[in-house]
Amino acid sequence: MPKVRYVSHDGQETSVDVAEGLSVMEGAVRNRVDGIEGDCGGACACSTCHVYVAEDWREKTGAASEMEEDMLDFAFDVQEGSRLSCQIRMTEELDGLVVHLPSRQI
Repeated sequence: MPKVRYVSHDGQETSVDVAEGLSVMEGAVRNRVDGIEGDCGGACACSTCHVYVAEDWREKTGAASEMEEDMLDFAFDVQEGSRLSCQIRMTEELDGLVVHLPSRQI
């Protein structure tokens, strides 16, 4: 099962197994990773699962859709690599994915 490394804004890491087909947000919520709320349940209707994808993983996770880009307008401290974790589906290719969490979610 692929793993995701969630890195909090203060540098603490949590490594979680996330089944293929689940989103990075679902992996965080199911494993009680602090810093990802996922208020809309993964419908791309909020920005409470905002993460920063580590630079060396951005090509593999792909680009944000137009709808995701629109929702990122509501996220806190959007930067290069910002994504909504509900929109990143786990595959074996993403084993070891690293995402950094903002200091807060809006």
